[in-house]
Amino acid sequence: MAGWFELSYSTDGHVRFVLKAGNAETVLTSELYKSKSSAENGIASVQANCSSDDRFEKKESSNGKFYFNLKATNHQVIGTSQMYSSSQSRDAGISSVKANGTSKTVKDNV
Repeated sequence: MAGWFELSYSTDGHVRFVLKAGNAETVLTSELYKSKSSAENGIASVQANCSSDDRFEKKESSNGKFYFNLKATNHQVIGTSQMYSSSQSRDAGISSVKANGTSKTVKDNV
């Protein structure tokens, strides 16, 4: 099964999107947006940028966990991954974003 995007409200009324892999695991979470149209533009940015290796910023947190950011051409963060216990798991997460990030399916919960 292919991945998809989900739009939803945060508890404070902002809009965010997540990218889900085919197994329904969240692989990327956006920032909070003030409007649905801004979140939809974020999804379009994921679709446009997810196939370029140089758009992924691999990071390690202060507690030794691994994560990544997907960045746009202007270097702004589009979305952030969950925390992973190993760099190999983080790299598998990047592969999942590459495989699922071009999905045109958007589940609108807004």
